[in-house]
Parts: sequence; C-alpha cells; structure tokens
Amino acid sequence: MAKFIVPLFVTRESKVIGPLTFPQFVLVALAGGICFLLYFLFGRKNLAAFIPVAILIFGGAFAMAFMKYGGHPLPMSFKNFLNYVLMPKIFLWQRKFLPPKIKKVEKFEKTETKETPLKIVKESSLYKLFTEVETKKLK
Repeated sequence: MAKFIVPLFVTRESKVIGPLTFPQFVLVALAGGICFLLYFLFGRKNLAAFIPVAILIFGGAFAMAFMKYGGHPLPMSFKNFLNYVLMPKIFLWQRKFLPPKIKKVEKFEKTETKETPLKIVKESSLYKLFTEVETKKLK
C-alpha cells in the first residue's frame, strides 16, 4: 500500500472574478480606472506622454497584484518595509531595581524516621494484565 504525504494547513484565496482573487481584481480595476481618467484628462491631447504614464500605472498594479517577495504578496512586503523605515528602532531595556523578597524561614527539628525496606515484587498486576491481553486469556 502506498503512503502519501498530505500537506496540512494549506490556504488558498478563492478566485472570485475569472482567474483573479478579489484583491487582485481591485488593484487591476483601480489601475484601469485611473488610466481611463488620465486618458480623458490629458491623453487625447498628448498621447506620447500618456503612454509611459499608463505603462507605469499598469505595471505597478500588476506587480502589486501578482508578484511575491519572500513568499509574501508585494503589498504586504511594501507595508512591512514602510513600517520598518518609519517606526523607531531604539529598544532600551531598563532594569527596575526591586528589593529582594525575603521569606520567613521556620526552623524545623530533625526527627528520626525509620527507613522501611523496599518491597521487591516479582510480577506486577500490570504485567499480568499485559500478558493476558497479549495471549488472549481474558476470562
């Protein structure tokens, strides 16, 4: 019989619109909307300036939607980078001086105890039960 390794905790985002997940669709649609707006604002008059801007916008949107860096989506990596750059990086540990807690120790008198010899049992009841189960001698 063949043994197969089944991966556990596999999570996949569901495809909502065609082959795209919802965040991917939002990024691509947002880039399309911005390019559409830019075309009607100044793209008709100056097409040579509009094309590189549209390529940059769509390229950035596709990179944010589909690229992964270090196994994480690019927006998450970008967010982590911004947190690293903008947050303070000085971590100081200041030891607080606390006086030691002193427990009150009571003195006990030594009492002599008699040592009892250990019992040596040849067979334990657990071992007997084990052998009965293994040899199917249950009553």
